[in-house]
Amino acid sequence: MSAGDAGRYRRPSDEDIRARLSPLQFEVTQHAATERPFTGAYDRCFEPGIYVDVVSGEPLFSSADKFDAGCGWPAFARAIADDAVSERQDGSFGMSRVEVLSRLGQSHLGHVFDDGPRERGGLRYCINSASLRFVPLDRMDEEGYGSLKDQVTRPPR
Repeated sequence: MSAGDAGRYRRPSDEDIRARLSPLQFEVTQHAATERPFTGAYDRCFEPGIYVDVVSGEPLFSSADKFDAGCGWPAFARAIADDAVSERQDGSFGMSRVEVLSRLGQSHLGHVFDDGPRERGGLRYCINSASLRFVPLDRMDEEGYGSLKDQVTRPPR
């Protein structure tokens, strides 16, 4: 993924977003809500594939970088590309955290922490399942993500 992909993925109108998403997906992506731990569809999913922004479709994370952090949300050691997500300080609820957003859709995804596996860079992207859509490896070609298959089949970084 690169900056050149920006034309392919875009944020739909607010009306389209509200119409397409479930109430939970809308609250998580648009109002920075958090799903309850251990309830998301992808917490225990370790099938090969990619995770895309449920709002814009832009690729965000690869199964090659997913790990079981035991925290109740999907955890990734890194984003699928350096420019796939943006980050900003989040001081809500009296905490100092770093919020993770999708680059183009500006969807709230979750937060990034520095308590991930050291051998994989030390980060833990703690992401709400409600902000993601999983595209299995065997469907990546037909859904237009075939060029990213190497991100799924490579060894974890």
